[in-house]
Formats: sequence, structure tokens, C-alpha cells
Amino acid sequence: MSPAILLSFLIGYFLLLIVIAFATSKKSSDNATFFIANRNSKWYLVAFGMIGTALSGVTFISVPGEVGAPAGNQFQYFQFVLGNAVGFIIIATVLLPLYYRMQLTSIYSYIEKRLGFYSYKTAASIFLISRTIGSAFRLYLVVIVLQRFIFDSYGVPFWVTVLISLGLIWSYTFKGGLKTIIITDTLQTFFLVLSVFLTLYFICSSLNMDIPQAFEAIKTSGYAKIFFYEDFMTNGFHFSKQFIGGMFVTIAMTGLDQDLMQKNLSMKTIGEAQKNMFTFTGIFVILNIFFLSVGALLYIYAAKNGIEIPLDHVTGKPRTDFLFPEIALNHLSVVPAIVFMLGLTAATFATTDSALTALTTSFCVDFLHMDKEKNAKAEGAVRKRHLVHVAFSLLMFVVIIVFNTLNDESVVKGIFKVASYTYGPLLGLYSFGLFMKKRGLHDKLVPLVCILSPAICYLLNANSATLLGGYTFSVELILVNGLITFIGLLLISKKTALETRF
Repeated sequence: MSPAILLSFLIGYFLLLIVIAFATSKKSSDNATFFIANRNSKWYLVAFGMIGTALSGVTFISVPGEVGAPAGNQFQYFQFVLGNAVGFIIIATVLLPLYYRMQLTSIYSYIEKRLGFYSYKTAASIFLISRTIGSAFRLYLVVIVLQRFIFDSYGVPFWVTVLISLGLIWSYTFKGGLKTIIITDTLQTFFLVLSVFLTLYFICSSLNMDIPQAFEAIKTSGYAKIFFYEDFMTNGFHFSKQFIGGMFVTIAMTGLDQDLMQKNLSMKTIGEAQKNMFTFTGIFVILNIFFLSVGALLYIYAAKNGIEIPLDHVTGKPRTDFLFPEIALNHLSVVPAIVFMLGLTAATFATTDSALTALTTSFCVDFLHMDKEKNAKAEGAVRKRHLVHVAFSLLMFVVIIVFNTLNDESVVKGIFKVASYTYGPLLGLYSFGLFMKKRGLHDKLVPLVCILSPAICYLLNANSATLLGGYTFSVELILVNGLITFIGLLLISKKTALETRF
């Protein structure tokens, strides 16, 4: 596949997004529009657009790549997805009603009203750190593909590719913010879903299979095992670990994350927000089945054509993240290559544009207090928001460069490993706030607890085989982290005179 064709396609794609951005922000580009889209979003647009934000390039490349990984992953990821679905239902029925009842712009304002100033700043800081790292990982995934298959041909350094990518995202989000993103993410999700089904079609055609034959081939391929019940102590794929981990990762990374919750808070009523979440959950589960199916077909295709997993330029080791782009861009025809690049770009940039908006919103509301009327209408408020937006873009640039230097694991493992440590304290904070209504905190000690908890969790994970009789943690580690935080908060708590209303 010619790098010039792919580059021309990308330029055209971003020009389309920029046109949409200017059209949606033409009438209003104030802070209320940027933060919550004036609370006037349509639930069905948000539900569909959230698919692209939630899936990202991780699902698009890493999940299919992991299907045939040497560790024997197969379809074990679907156990995690089932846990995700339960987590989304809990968010819709427990957290969303709370956020709407309090009419929040930043969800961390709940922590301030329930637990205090230092708890609030700690929660917001955890989000800023967690989302910056997580979004940088996701963007890194697509940038290394762009670098490998397009920009290396022109001698463009990796850091320039990263800068161009972030500059393009900033260019179509800096004015309209959330109002623009709800429209662009809907478009990008359409491209993502379309690319999944077209990819299935093209691979099936290359293997001379129709769809029923393809699914039969997947069943008998040795890649389709979903449920793992063997060896609970040492097997990270065990159903209970993946399901419980999937549920709590979702509650933390979605329900306690400003990014996806910001979109839910942009609707008029709680009923619309819940309808959005239930619809989104159903589509999310079904699409992941297709992503895993693409993975199995990729390995069947690779085995038939003698294609090996490409090596990472940095580590020299096989990297499953590269199998999908290798086949799509170097072994199929022009149309499948364009379809792949369309889906990858849509998935990853839908995640990053949303994250940059959420990071900007959280900092402006939680630290600059721009939700207060006097600050929102102050002279230079919009310009200050623009500067914050630029600052987070540059911060993400730095994180990606560092990650490119240090990372030697598949991106899907890296994201959830980091999330287990950084999102765990949020689980503890919100759990304490919701379930310990007759107790307050010695607020100034909360940051210490939220630092110690991930550190203890890290040591526990590193020495679990020795301390816990051979037990090995997987994604359920986030629950342990949240529990350690909860116990720490309980130790610094005090009885309050009245039960809290929140």
C-alpha cells in the first residue's frame, strides 16, 4: 500500500473533521458549550458516539492481535467485556442519578461536597494523571502504525508524527469542545463500525469463505475459547478475575472518569442519560464479539499465507499489535487497506479528542473554578481555557515520547496495568462517600492515603506469589487497590453529627 495514498486519505479525513468543527462551533464557542454542550445533546448521538470513545485503537488493534498471542489468550477478553457490561449497568443505575441530582459539570465536585476540599483536589488530580497516561497510550498505538506504514517512508521522525497528530486533534476541538465532539465522534464511530464489518468481509473473501463458513472456521481454529476456569491461583485469564476486573475497571474508568461521564451529563434528563448507557452497553458487547472474530480470522489468514507476527523496532520481539496493520496494509488490496486505516484513525482519535476535552474541562472546573458564574463570565475566560487545552496537548506529547522509549509490552496490557494503580483510589473515595454516610474524614490526610494505596498495591502484586500462596493478580487488582484505599479512609474517618444527603 502506497504511503502517499494513505497520507492523502488522512489529510482528507481531518479536513472533514475540521469543517464539522467550525460548523458546530459557529454560533457558540463559550465555556458552557465546551464543557457540557449546553446540556442539549441528543441521547442517541451520544450513545453511538461513545462506542468510538470507549473502544479506541486498543480494541481495534490489540484485542484482535491478542487472540493468537503465545500466552494462549484466544477469546478470553470477552470475559472482561461481560464484566464491562455489568459495570455499565451499575453506572447507569447508581452513579448517573447521583450526578444529575447534583447538577454537576465535573463529577469530582461530588467529592468536595461529600468529603472535603483536599479529597476533591486529590480525586481530580488522580483523573488528570490517569487520563493523560491512558490517552497517551491509546494515541501512541495509532502513531506507531502511522509512523511504520506512512511517515518512515518520508524520513519524518517519530516525535514530529506525534506532534502532527495532536495538532490535528487540537485544531478541531479547541473551539466547540464537547458540542463538536458529540458530532465528530458519531461520524468516527460510524467509520469504526463500518470498517469492522468490511474487514470481516475482505478477510473472508481472501480466504474464500462466506460468513457462515468463517464463523465455523473460527469455532474449530483453536482460537475461540471464551471461558477459562482452570488454575484460579496462577491463571490471569480465569473467569472470576477477568469478570470482576472488567466490572470494576468499567466503574472506575468510565463511571468515575470525567471523559465519558461528561457526555452523559450533556443531556437534558437522567432518563435520556440512562437510555444512552443501556443502548451503548448492548452495542459495545456485540461489537467486541466481532473484534475478536477479526482476530481469529487474521491468524487463520496469517497461517495460510506464512505471515509471522511483525517485530517491534525497539525491542526486536514479536508484537501482536502489528499483525492487523501488517496484513491489512501489506497483504490485502488497496480498499481493505484504506478501510483499516479509516477504522484505526476513527477509533483512536475519537478517544483522544474526547480525553483532551475532558482533561481541559476538569482542570478548568476543578482547579480554576470556571463553573462559578463570576469566573465563567470573567474577561479572558475562553482564552484561559484555550491555554489549558494547549498545555494538555503538550503534556500528552511528552508522555507519548517517554512511553515510546520505555514500553516493551502490548498496549492493551499497559493501559489496564496503569489503570489498576491510578484509578483504584477513585473507587475507594466514591465507595466511602456513598456507603459511609454517617462518617466524615480528616480531609488533609486523604492525599496520603491515595498515594500509599497504589504503593501497597504495587508491592502486593509484585510479591503475591510468595505472600498469597502462589496467587497471581490480573485486572481484578483494581478492586484490591480500591479496597486498600477504602480501609485507609476508614482509619482516618470520624463520626459526623448528621447523615450526609449525598
